[in-house]
Amino acid sequence: QKKRLHKGTLTTVGKNCCYRNRSVEENLQLFEEMKKGKYKDQTHVLRAKIDMSSPNMLMRDPILYRIKHASHYETGDKWVIYPMYDFAHPLSDAIEGISHSICTLEFDAHRPLYDWLVNELFEEPRPKQHEFARLNISHTITNTISY
Repeated sequence: QKKRLHKGTLTTVGKNCCYRNRSVEENLQLFEEMKKGKYKDQTHVLRAKIDMSSPNMLMRDPILYRIKHASHYETGDKWVIYPMYDFAHPLSDAIEGISHSICTLEFDAHRPLYDWLVNELFEEPRPKQHEFARLNISHTITNTISY
C-alpha cells in the first residue's frame, strides 16, 4: 500500500521515496548484498531514478531488478536477482545489434522507458521499438527472442 502511494495515480504525480537519494556507494553495496542472497523476496528492488512526476506511470522510477529465490531451469540457484522485462528487453536488443524491435500494441506505453534506457546507455545506432496491431510480413528475415 505504501509503495502504491509513492507511485501516484493517473491524475496525481508520484512522491519521492525516502530511499531515492541514497548515495551511489550505498546503492552498490545493497545491490551486491541482493546478488549474494542476503535479502528475502520482495524486500529490496533496484530502481531507475527517472521522473516521479512523469504522466507515464511506467517512467516513475521503474523497477529494474527484483529478488527471487527460485531455481532457474538453466542456471539453477546461481542467481537470486532477476531483471524486469522492461529493463532486459531494450538492453538485449542494443547488445545484440537489433535495429528494429517489433512488438504488439500493449507495449506502446512501455516505449518511453525502452527509448530512455537505450538513449542513456548506448551510442548510435540504437534499436527502435515499433508496435503493431497485427503483423503479417513476408520475404523478411526475423528472429524471435525466447527467454
